Amino acid sequence: MKAHDGMYIDGAWRPAAGTDTIEVVNPVDEQVIGRVPAGTAADVDAAVRAARAAFPAWAATPPADRAARLAALRDILVARKDEIAETVTAELGSPLPFSQAVHAGVPIAVAGSYAELAATYAFEEKVGNSTVYQEPVGVVGAITPWNYPLHQIVAKVAPALAAGCTVVLKPAEDTPLTAQLFAETVAEAGIPAGVFNLVTGLGPVAGQALAEHPDVDLVSFTGSTAVGKRIGATAGAAVKRVALELGGKSANVILPSADLAKAVGVGVANVMSNSGQTCSAWTRMLVHTAQYDEAVELAAAAAEKYGDRIGPVVNAKQQSRVRSYIDKGVTEGARLVVGGPESPREQGYFVSPTVFADVTPEMTIAQEEIFGPVLSIIRYEDEADALRIANGTVYGLAGAVWAGDETEAVAFARRLDTGQVDINGGRFNPLAPFGGYKQSGVGRELGAHGLSEYLQTKSLQF
Repeated sequence: MKAHDGMYIDGAWRPAAGTDTIEVVNPVDEQVIGRVPAGTAADVDAAVRAARAAFPAWAATPPADRAARLAALRDILVARKDEIAETVTAELGSPLPFSQAVHAGVPIAVAGSYAELAATYAFEEKVGNSTVYQEPVGVVGAITPWNYPLHQIVAKVAPALAAGCTVVLKPAEDTPLTAQLFAETVAEAGIPAGVFNLVTGLGPVAGQALAEHPDVDLVSFTGSTAVGKRIGATAGAAVKRVALELGGKSANVILPSADLAKAVGVGVANVMSNSGQTCSAWTRMLVHTAQYDEAVELAAAAAEKYGDRIGPVVNAKQQSRVRSYIDKGVTEGARLVVGGPESPREQGYFVSPTVFADVTPEMTIAQEEIFGPVLSIIRYEDEADALRIANGTVYGLAGAVWAGDETEAVAFARRLDTGQVDINGGRFNPLAPFGGYKQSGVGRELGAHGLSEYLQTKSLQF
């Protein structure tokens, strides 16, 4: 798609307040593919004012009518899914088949789920002599990351609109073209002017202005824990609600009774998916000491098959960051089995699929979020040891447990300090709540739990 040179505010593309722009770079060949405006506090203010003005009418719109607009949005996303996939591939670098299946396919499913929820959700209930109402929070400031650019937008905007809120979106500066394409679909779906607004820009400028704006009622942010802490502190000072989906360091716990080959194969695929740029990636594989050597061999063979099959990471800074973690792993004594810090190509922000063995729980690569195609394999002695290691980070976003018996896997998963756990390779469910324990955030996305984040409760007594 061709980049817009303005902001989408109050139902129209409007010139930015300033003249600065952001270059959008294709991470495969490092070529500039477009430029978008670098928004300022003035742009954010204009967008928030438009959202505030549109809020009363949208909040009063019957849920069935909001559902119809979301259904129309879903249908337009379906009609433009090829363009979506091509846009994500161009600015994120993910292979086109993955962009088609995941980057385009998942947001369609999520948008559809909220079209149905908006029509069926119980916004009103009787409790004894009271009537309890679920009402929209107000104006939502949505700040989204680059790793799943359209999914993260839809996972915030769709429930907010279903709830009756209005939205100002500040997307990641690396993937603004996908956000602009989404704004086009919003207009095409007939969503009223001002209900959705888009401001492109840098996080420390436009993002901060949005988080601090006094007329924003809720800030929904997905990104690093460090930035999430700052947004939480800002919102707390203003007694403003937040929904924060932050970092992860997920454990893939393979119990001795599990199908080892399947568990390792799926685990490696999970880490390499989206070039490792997934906050829920199972980057720590925990294996019983009796099966450890076999697991390392299986993981190495699986990772080597990826080779050129994975795309680059998003930019040069991220490439350097991931490579520095690989260097750190070697320096701290982990055994490099596959891959390494050397770039596999002369051009593009590529990182080799990398597997470390002999990783101990206290190592940096076992504790910090790398956000690249890097797997650490950690041995454990018994279930208590595995649980200690799995829970031994500041994060608690997602994970996996494998066992020969589902009941055994569930019993272990219930003891994990983790918001979402896949049992024996459980499939993605767009209706299941997603979010973290500990420093992986507060609040949930997806399904009815995600919708409730954008609602506030009022009770009338009779």
